[in-house]
Amino acid sequence: MPYLARKFLGGESEPLDCWAECGVEEMDHPLKKNRIASLATVALCLALAACQPTPTESGIADSPSAPEKAVLTVGATLEPASMDPFHNTAASIPQVLLYNVYETLVKVDSTGEIRPLLAQNWEVSADRTQYTFFLNPAAKFASGEPVDAAAVVANIERLQADVELTGTLKFQLEVIESAAAIDSQQVVIKLKRPSLMWLYDMSSTLGMIVDPAAGDISNESAGSGPYAVAGHAIGQSVTLAKNESYWGTPGRFDEVVFRYFGDPNAMNASLLGGELDIISNLQAPDALPQFSDTSRFTVTRGTTNGEVVLGLNHQTEALANADVRKALTMAIDRKLLLSTVWNNEGTLIGSMAVPTDPWYEDLSDTVPYDPEAAKALLKEAGYEKGLKLRLRVPVVPYATKAAQVVYSQLRDVGVEATIEELDFDRWVSEVLGEGAYDLTIVAHVEARDLGKFADPTYYLHNDDPTFAQLYAAADAADTEQEAISLMKQACRRLADEAAAIWLWSMPNLVITKAGVTGVEENATTLSFDLSNIAVG
Repeated sequence: MPYLARKFLGGESEPLDCWAECGVEEMDHPLKKNRIASLATVALCLALAACQPTPTESGIADSPSAPEKAVLTVGATLEPASMDPFHNTAASIPQVLLYNVYETLVKVDSTGEIRPLLAQNWEVSADRTQYTFFLNPAAKFASGEPVDAAAVVANIERLQADVELTGTLKFQLEVIESAAAIDSQQVVIKLKRPSLMWLYDMSSTLGMIVDPAAGDISNESAGSGPYAVAGHAIGQSVTLAKNESYWGTPGRFDEVVFRYFGDPNAMNASLLGGELDIISNLQAPDALPQFSDTSRFTVTRGTTNGEVVLGLNHQTEALANADVRKALTMAIDRKLLLSTVWNNEGTLIGSMAVPTDPWYEDLSDTVPYDPEAAKALLKEAGYEKGLKLRLRVPVVPYATKAAQVVYSQLRDVGVEATIEELDFDRWVSEVLGEGAYDLTIVAHVEARDLGKFADPTYYLHNDDPTFAQLYAAADAADTEQEAISLMKQACRRLADEAAAIWLWSMPNLVITKAGVTGVEENATTLSFDLSNIAVG
């Protein structure tokens, strides 16, 4: 389905559809022809008109008019650079597309449990290396073509053949050996080894099923979800339109508009002024009192998968030294930082796990705040005379605010951090893609993303065989209990080695205007899922 607004190809805009400005046409009224009519005549005409019955009073029904569109407007922070989630790692893409436009075989609900979606059910072999999915025969793409076993196989084979796939997806895809259609509604996926994580991965970007007949999905909407991409006004918004032929429960809105704000205060003002229905995640927690009127607003508090991480580039000579990493961790008063930056909304963490993960433990004091001990460790490591590092952060509220606190506290132990703020696309390219940084701050928002620290090519460049072995053993464990035990050991290893500096877990703070219902308390996936949202 082609976009309906403006798309950008090769840096040039290509208008695909035009929207006329609304105006009032000038009527051919007799008074126009007789511009010298007396004021008395005009007054008489008006008086006579006032005495005439209205159409309702005279029993004449109002002329029929088109029903008003049901439009939901959602305020968000980071705009997608593309509509292609397979070649861009930005979480803002699945925020809009996952479950709303592209569906998956299975879906994670707000409690973190895996539920059926395109697959009605599935079976797992005794050795946990073969999964048989039974597809919903009603499922179809927006094009009308069926979401059948052949389509699922085509998607997996497309990803396996894609040399430009993002590194994260390549890492997740590696465990899949093959996919085969048994019949139109049954597909078998074979794994190279048992994996605790892979089904969760298949509930997210990796598992998005695209219509095999689609072309370039950065310019075309090709999903099976209740909505389709209708337009992307660069720098402003993304519009979803209701998929009128959706195979499941229909979307409740004719259009959903995601509006993007670089300034959180401007987003707050837009909700206060009635221009928004929802703030998808409040980026100025100190503004919560503005929404205290429960007759106008509802505040939903919960958790997310987001770990706000002060990332340390292990390819930087000084940061390859665990004692230096521990010194930097000791230099940061994270309790003060959380209070200053995020109004104490969130939970202090000490490793790559959030409170809703089954292997979560409070490890926030593993390397405690101790600036004098930090100075001693830096001296032992040969940096008594100081250390200079580049702190490159994306321009998002939590990162830019936290950077100022980090700068000040590192300076107190003799570390000079030069702050550079980058727009998010540039941050993705230069920091995430090229590793051109020493320190950075970003929220890792994918579910159960501990395994990224087992990939030395990932931008953190954590090359720790002990951790990698623990993670691999946990992923392949025979029982869930064994897996959780090993995951806890893996988390402790990261904390002990100060592989990064974990600042806090991001809360889910959603603000809605009165009458909006169905917003989930916990954000357990990358999706801003519209499935249950309604306006009463």
